[in-house]
Amino acid sequence: MQQDNHQIPRNLLITGGAGFIGSNFVYHWSKSYPKDRLVVLDALTYAGNRNTLVNLENNPQFKFVQGDICDRTLIDNLLESDNIDTVAHFAAESHVDRSILGPGAFVQTNVVGTFTLLEAFRQRWNQREQPQSHRFLHVSTDEVYGSLQADDPAFTETTPYTPNSPYSASKAGSDHLARAYFHTYGMPTIITNCSNNYGPFHFPEKLIPLTCINILLGKPLPVYGDGQNIRDWLYVEDHCRALDVVINRGTPGETYNVGGNNEVKNLDLVQQLCELMDELAPNLPVRPSKELITFVKDRAGHDRRYAIDASKIKRELGWSPQETVEGGLRRTVEWYLANQDWWQPLLSDEYKNYYDQVYA
Repeated sequence: MQQDNHQIPRNLLITGGAGFIGSNFVYHWSKSYPKDRLVVLDALTYAGNRNTLVNLENNPQFKFVQGDICDRTLIDNLLESDNIDTVAHFAAESHVDRSILGPGAFVQTNVVGTFTLLEAFRQRWNQREQPQSHRFLHVSTDEVYGSLQADDPAFTETTPYTPNSPYSASKAGSDHLARAYFHTYGMPTIITNCSNNYGPFHFPEKLIPLTCINILLGKPLPVYGDGQNIRDWLYVEDHCRALDVVINRGTPGETYNVGGNNEVKNLDLVQQLCELMDELAPNLPVRPSKELITFVKDRAGHDRRYAIDASKIKRELGWSPQETVEGGLRRTVEWYLANQDWWQPLLSDEYKNYYDQVYA
């Protein structure tokens, strides 16, 4: 627990709280600050899973609302009825492949939705005479910074924005709005830009759960291009701890980069997962699992490398990642093996159609 950072109970509105990072954050906050009120708002699109939060159903401090962040009336009512003083904004369309197939939903949710939340919170904040304790945390991505070459320095908070996909462009737009609301209105917004997250409750379309599940099913493991694209991998529990200190001790108007200090090539990551699955999973249909690795046509506009310089949040707020990529991957594989009843229902016809469209 981190009660030294958190003297007064908060009432949080957590958007996208039934998604991957959002749900992990809900569990982190509920455990760390049991007196706080948690209101989760999620549209329950394909990546939002109500069952993820089932263990909080009987918690009197927890409330779930199904709804759209673009619904201004709903947002106003929640801010008022639950006396919200803190917004943790995770809700977003977040998969690059889907943004290439259908960019419109990304602009609507990520840009218009964020604007709707900011406007509603600004009205609420003004009505309450602009309390200094209020916070609007906007959770974003390192993809807004564009792509790095192999020998380029890692992204810092002052790296120029050069988004290369409809997804990252829409997140860049929402970042700019959150920043503008601080500089124009003085509203206490804080932005975080994180590297690739992984861990429990990750929707099966993303690389790590996709690899684990396809190994269990004996299906090919698709690797884009030459597999040499590099990502910095951040264990989701480390990310939640970072967001905790940012809400409680971060400075309004600031941006904090959150990274795992774990740069790994995609092909190396898939091979590590193959080795872990061979070790931990009995009765695999294909063994060794690496025989399933299949190179597929590269993603359009595929960024070559992401890397986060997280020295600012360490220097100013004392946070640094605790999990190595080796330990985090092992914990993640063990979770997917132990929770097949969570991910198996997600392999719907819609998911299979999407998979065939992307990897055909």
